[in-house]
Amino acid sequence: MNEVQGSGVDLITSRRNPLVRRLRSLATSSGRQQDGHLLLEGTHQVQELLSQPRRNADPVKVIATPAWLNSHQHLIDRLAGQIALQPMADEALRAALSTVNPDGVACLWPIARLPVSAEAPSFVLALDRVQDPGNVGTLLRTALAADVEEVWLAAGADPLAPKVVRSAAGAVLRLPLKRLGPTDAVGVEQLTDMLNAARDRGLQVVAALVPDSGAGMPVIPYWQLDWCRPTVLLLGNEAAGLHPSLQACCSHGVTLPHSSQVESLNVASAAVPLLLERRRATMTVSMQLSG
Repeated sequence: MNEVQGSGVDLITSRRNPLVRRLRSLATSSGRQQDGHLLLEGTHQVQELLSQPRRNADPVKVIATPAWLNSHQHLIDRLAGQIALQPMADEALRAALSTVNPDGVACLWPIARLPVSAEAPSFVLALDRVQDPGNVGTLLRTALAADVEEVWLAAGADPLAPKVVRSAAGAVLRLPLKRLGPTDAVGVEQLTDMLNAARDRGLQVVAALVPDSGAGMPVIPYWQLDWCRPTVLLLGNEAAGLHPSLQACCSHGVTLPHSSQVESLNVASAAVPLLLERRRATMTVSMQLSG
């Protein structure tokens, strides 16, 4: 290993280095649990560190190629004291990461520093066994944009998996998450209990349903719902929809009317108007009260 000029730390060049194996292990749930860290890949993820509140905590380890370090000195200077740099050769870093074309940097974020769940959230997104990592990541990003206070996930894709974290574009660092499971059956059972508890404390539990779903409850276009009430929005699995046990917990059902040329909408696409309608409704009421 050679020392990178100005870094004071040896450059890791071997793909057999223990740190390379450690980074690779973080692609799995068991690896993350054992190590206690989440792997953030790419410059955008490192930039998210700037938005996190400063705490009296150990610096976050940032692993980067010499080329990245040379071209991002301004970012390194802004993160001074918050990060511990480890230079790594491009070939070794490519072997360590799951990104097809990594841009030369990654960091280890302690799982213990992820957002803590709220005691009594008033706006929750609940996901029933959503499997696709890209869908889950997009849902988390949209939830953050819509001021969701917490996300409950009944099994499905792991929200801390690298593909989800990349799709979420930093949302996992800001949004409290509760993943239930580990199996689909246990996840559904635990989410059922949480939905019933939410209704008991006054939240409306709203299922996103296809028209003519035979839900056994009033199903209305989403803009007719009173979104200003404390709400849990429940979205179903991409293929199977909502589990019957979860649907039975719901107090309301909403639809997104669309052309009959399309049988159904992608779950991540459907979430956008629903979540942002809640934000629009609450903002409108707030402006009316202040006016």
